[in-house]
Amino acid sequence: MKLYEVKTYPSKVELPREEQLAWKIAEVASRKAPVDNACHEMVINRIIDNAAVAIGAINREPVANARSQALAHPRPGGAAVFGLPYDMTFAAEWAAWANGTAVRELDMHDTFLAADYSHPGDNIPPILAVAQQCGQNQGLSGADLVRGILVGYEVQINLVKSICLHEFKKDHIAHLAPAQAAGIGALLGLDTETIYQAVQHAVHVSFTTRQSRKGEISSWKANAPAHAGKIAVEAVDRAMRGEKSPSPIYEGEDSVLAWMLAGAERVYYIPFPDAGEPLRAILESYPKEHSAEYQSQALIDLAFKMRNRIASLDDIAEIVVHTSHHTHTVIGTGSNDPQKLDPKASRETLDHSIMYIFAVALQDGVWHHVASYAPERASRPDTVNLWRKIRTVEDADWTDRYHASDPNEKAFGGRVEIIFKDGEKLVDEMAVANAHSLGARPWQRPDYIRKFETLTEGVILQEEGQRFLDTVQRLSDLEASDLLQLNVQVELERLSCAKRDNRGIF
Repeated sequence: MKLYEVKTYPSKVELPREEQLAWKIAEVASRKAPVDNACHEMVINRIIDNAAVAIGAINREPVANARSQALAHPRPGGAAVFGLPYDMTFAAEWAAWANGTAVRELDMHDTFLAADYSHPGDNIPPILAVAQQCGQNQGLSGADLVRGILVGYEVQINLVKSICLHEFKKDHIAHLAPAQAAGIGALLGLDTETIYQAVQHAVHVSFTTRQSRKGEISSWKANAPAHAGKIAVEAVDRAMRGEKSPSPIYEGEDSVLAWMLAGAERVYYIPFPDAGEPLRAILESYPKEHSAEYQSQALIDLAFKMRNRIASLDDIAEIVVHTSHHTHTVIGTGSNDPQKLDPKASRETLDHSIMYIFAVALQDGVWHHVASYAPERASRPDTVNLWRKIRTVEDADWTDRYHASDPNEKAFGGRVEIIFKDGEKLVDEMAVANAHSLGARPWQRPDYIRKFETLTEGVILQEEGQRFLDTVQRLSDLEASDLLQLNVQVELERLSCAKRDNRGIF
């Protein structure tokens, strides 16, 4: 790995493009880096995981509406949309929109946390959509798809390690869109110059505020990464036609570092693999066992562990969660969001409330992607009573561990003190979730398959699920004509918004 210095330059200084961050990203994408077996196998796991959560959310309103928008953009020889038959294909950018929304809706796919947040599995929908649409004409294969996905992960994860967006109240899709554009460029085998222009376009139009994850959180939380994917497809298409983009997009006097991030005084250092090195960042991402914000994963597992040592939850006077700055201020009481304590809050808000999540996990001992968020579940008086006894406190040690560069030290959990009415305390802690690579039960292929089978049960036919699993597990052997088979089909009578409608403009 090499570290690249990135900072703002005045316009009078002509920064060579070879020294610009967008060019470094494009170089990573245009190289033919070797692919090692562990990374190849993890790509398969991540495609299975994405399909699982997409089908699990297939009839939720934001997903159905995104699919209805895609239905208005059919294209022969286009891309597949989750749930719909393979012989129905759509413009790649709209398939990326529909599939990206489906993947993100349950907030249950992979995660990487460092200086900023990310769900790098969000790279897969637009890269796969372009592979399906361009596969036959450009002779693409499953191996090309693997390379594109690995590039997307590499770019996003290394940006997330180095540049904090939330410090300046910017949403994390600002690191996602350039990664998606780079992954599409790698898939198509584009030259460095073309990818460079596409990356700059994607960066320029994807900087948005974090209001999408603040207060009463709306369905845009699921749409935002899909919107980034749509932007990325359009950015690459435009660059392939020879169009240029704002430059230098990161370092310019009036560009994103200067005005949307830390300004002229800050210097960032971004790691990227050197020529000839494999792209291994995907191995640093981690799965979600539970449908909730990642920083709650270890705390859900800890609630399951602690509940067996509590005689009666009615005896609890207070619960204090000592955790990192991120957890405290994003999903804890440090956010100062009253909505996180509101039984009538949206599902999107509840899955960003560790107070709600810990209360339900402590009461139920299980977590379910539907039942745990049901309105009747959230409004139970005993739940509301327990929920409002929970508060979070920032702990410097947990903040340090959150930002640790050593994977063995990095932690996303916390220490929980349950204080009883008689003054007694129950104290325990957990650093990483059970499913994490350093957790009690690190996930392997059978775990991803079990998650797929659980989330798709009763939604798809068993033989359809097996067909998909058989196809994806021979990924590198797939030819262009096979790439549409990486979709999962739902019987139309079980699918809402399965036909084009006239509710909107399209």
